[in-house]
Amino acid sequence: MADEVREGALLDLLNTTPVVRGAVRDALQVPAEAEAWARAHGWSGARDEIEQLTEARDVLQEVVRGTREPDSLDSLLEGVKNVPHIDGGRLDWSLHAPPGRGPAAEMVLAWSHLQENRPGRLRACANPECRRFLLDRSKPNTARWCSMSECGNRMKARRHYQRSKEADAGN
Repeated sequence: MADEVREGALLDLLNTTPVVRGAVRDALQVPAEAEAWARAHGWSGARDEIEQLTEARDVLQEVVRGTREPDSLDSLLEGVKNVPHIDGGRLDWSLHAPPGRGPAAEMVLAWSHLQENRPGRLRACANPECRRFLLDRSKPNTARWCSMSECGNRMKARRHYQRSKEADAGN
């Protein structure tokens, strides 16, 4: 899986627990939805795969938020090997993993690739009521919200309301 595709899948995985109407909704808890989600990302959608992806997502969410150490991802890589081979005259790598562990290992590798090549670009949305994540592709690396039209506008409106309220209280 190419790095950009992996990064997109990682962001999609991290965002499978959005807040919908005030409650967290886990897209990987409904078997048919989880299978469809996994298949849309090129995997089989088998139950053991979904279980490993769910575990990887939960740990990666905490690591990205800074509430858990990256070393906690180590167990997701047990028995996983990246094997080099020559393909079309160039060096390529193939991921070999125990049954069901390949997709979760790919997501840990995608996270690692981002950490090495674009540090600080993958982060949680700055809206404390949001559970989504963003991959900041902007040149100045200043994006704060998963969506400007949703969280960005809400946060700006809250700040404006708070400033207006404080100004009115001061009069």
